[in-house]
Amino acid sequence: MKRSARSTPHAAGPSRAVLAWAAIGTLVGGSIALLAFAPAAWLADAVGRTSSGRFLLAEARGSVWTGSAVPVLTGGSDSRDAMALPGRLQWKLRPRLRPSPGLELKVSHACCLNGELRLRIAPRLDGFKVTVPASTGAVGQWPAAWLAGLGTPWNTLQLGGSVSLATPGLELDAAAGRLKYSGRADVDLRQVSSRLSTLDALGSYRLVLSGDATGKDSALLTLSTTEGSLRLSGSGQWSPSKLRFRGDARAAEGSEAVLNNLLNIIGRRQGALSIISIG
Repeated sequence: MKRSARSTPHAAGPSRAVLAWAAIGTLVGGSIALLAFAPAAWLADAVGRTSSGRFLLAEARGSVWTGSAVPVLTGGSDSRDAMALPGRLQWKLRPRLRPSPGLELKVSHACCLNGELRLRIAPRLDGFKVTVPASTGAVGQWPAAWLAGLGTPWNTLQLGGSVSLATPGLELDAAAGRLKYSGRADVDLRQVSSRLSTLDALGSYRLVLSGDATGKDSALLTLSTTEGSLRLSGSGQWSPSKLRFRGDARAAEGSEAVLNNLLNIIGRRQGALSIISIG
């Protein structure tokens, strides 16, 4: 007598739960690997967007975490002006838990930075905050000729001399497409010269950038003269997308004749004054 045949179950395949966890593991592992080996070009692209194309990290090499690039100033996406600094800027980006969770960016550049500059970066869902620590001296010095990369009027002036930066502390807060500033930065332009003048040096000047107490996404600018034949003064606002400045220039007593042509070029003449208007 034959026994009724029983159906034997097939070898059990992976359950849906196992497949789901495998997919999640693959996704997480792939994301970690992608983040760990993210190319330096990603950081360069973010810097270019934040600065509206005026500060570029060209020829970026390495990764987001450890890399190098050539610093370039340009007049923006529609400008043909560009000026690169010699050598390569080096960076290291690392996670940090203290004093608060975030990232620490270490930057060095043999050309222009005094030692290693350390920045704190606090990422958020809608942006990030960058903290520039207080400096006891100048953070660095740059050739004034670099400014020609920004286009008008710097490409016409063709400045000589140096630019240095010091700060008692500065914060840049990027959120929802806006960039706010708090703190202060002092920019000193020393022994400035121009191809438009026969003088070896026009003077030395200080530009102070400070946060806007009204909360606007711009920095306040104040320009003053510390020494020299060309006397400059003025104020304005600067944001990544626009610069607005109103000021005037005049010749110190005894320098009127030698500076007359330059005063005609850099602004609109009103008697002895040259009125400067940007933006």
